Amino acid sequence: MLAAAVLLAGTAAGCGGGDDGADADRGTLDELAAQKLTWKPCTPPTAAEGGATAPSPLPDGTKWQCAFMDAPLDYDKPGGDTVELALIRAPARDGAKRIGSLVFNFGGPGGSGISALPSFAPDYAALRTRYDLVSFDPRGVGQSGGVECLDDRELDAFYAQDATPDDAGEVKALRDGLKEYADACEERSGEVLPYVGTRNAARDLDLMRRVLGDDKLYYFGISYGTELGGVYAHLFPRRVGRAVFDAVVDPTATAVPGSLGQAKGFQLALRNFARDCLDQGDDCALPGSTPAEIEQFVVDLLARLDERPIRGIGERRLTQTQAANGIAQALYSKEYWRYLEQGLDEADGGNGALLLALSDSMNGRDESGRYTNLQAANAAINCVDDKTRFTAEQVREKLPEFRAASPVFGDFLAWGLLSCGQWPVPGTWDHPDVAAPGAPPILVIGTTGDPATPFAGARAMAKALGKGIGIEVTYRGEGHGAYNGGDACVQRIVNAYLLSGKVPASGTVCP
Repeated sequence: MLAAAVLLAGTAAGCGGGDDGADADRGTLDELAAQKLTWKPCTPPTAAEGGATAPSPLPDGTKWQCAFMDAPLDYDKPGGDTVELALIRAPARDGAKRIGSLVFNFGGPGGSGISALPSFAPDYAALRTRYDLVSFDPRGVGQSGGVECLDDRELDAFYAQDATPDDAGEVKALRDGLKEYADACEERSGEVLPYVGTRNAARDLDLMRRVLGDDKLYYFGISYGTELGGVYAHLFPRRVGRAVFDAVVDPTATAVPGSLGQAKGFQLALRNFARDCLDQGDDCALPGSTPAEIEQFVVDLLARLDERPIRGIGERRLTQTQAANGIAQALYSKEYWRYLEQGLDEADGGNGALLLALSDSMNGRDESGRYTNLQAANAAINCVDDKTRFTAEQVREKLPEFRAASPVFGDFLAWGLLSCGQWPVPGTWDHPDVAAPGAPPILVIGTTGDPATPFAGARAMAKALGKGIGIEVTYRGEGHGAYNGGDACVQRIVNAYLLSGKVPASGTVCP
């Protein structure tokens, strides 16, 4: 929870900038924009991207292609060092009607597009009729100058630590753990840490647009990808083509309101999960006859784990922090609710294997004990974006408010405010500026039961983008992301917009 759900709140943000990027040496950027990508068959993802095998061909036999693009490490010094950005694409099926490249960012921050796009490609089959599907590892992620911090064994200990300290000794232990993590990031990746922020990633998107040969950026951002897209629209409003923001980060929220909103979002998702379990009648394995009683069962279980971890996987035990992390992971999608029910029931009986496996998934750990760099990049990007730095005393003052927002997740999200407190690189801003005067309509999709990016964020984003630019679409449902959830109404609206330019009425509700 400390390094995952807290930082997924997306409270990092952006400051203003001109449409032409006046701080850059345009001639040097023009040279970089003229580079020719060498597309080759994709090799298996690296361990930092999640490992596994090379992506399989699509059902029609189309093979995935991968390439590297050079971008300035520091856009203030575009003639200096460069960073290689890893790209992946599947060409459009109908070349004669091809619109361009549709670039995806699946969120995090820290998620690898090289791994994610092949996994999710079946969901976007309709869009590939007229677009090349393209994604990438953002700077600091995977093969794109991936941030490295602790090693695998050290990460096992880091993620097992007590993230909700009860006394001065536990507070010191938590701060020491965060300091060790930050020091390791600086030692192993200090040269890239100042340059992995969202503003630079947005400028990478514009360079990518040019290298791919598109006059406009066609973009699909999910979760943190909506923040990245909003910052791009602010910096380059006249270069936006058609853009979709799904599972929307609130760009107006600073650190505390953003984390509080997430606490409320996860608590709401847990309440909806409890109602769904009770609707099963006697088949519900959890104790209690009301949602509140099931929530209290979860609170009590976490309290017991704080006192005494239980058997997990192999020699590893399930701690309170890992259990909360696993619960949060399962709330991201209604498809995981049956595993959450099973995991809570088994943990109540002393077996924490399933909740620990869910926590491992959140943290990017595979069965062999190897970690991706998801959370290292997540920390690096968030901490260079968000300039707020909290003390333990400030967290204690906020604890009552967080506990009122969520008896289950409040403490974790409150103490998570310490995450950037000892980071070696200063932050940039309080929240992003996404105002995009001159941009075309952008679809902004919010899900009413989204735990990680609460529904209110979509309305805030639409308003911040500007009147007539942010087009609100509401999905009345559960989970983190509407299009991938399979709702036919949402998919029909998005497909009509991206493929034919049909803009829905703002305020459209699905289903």
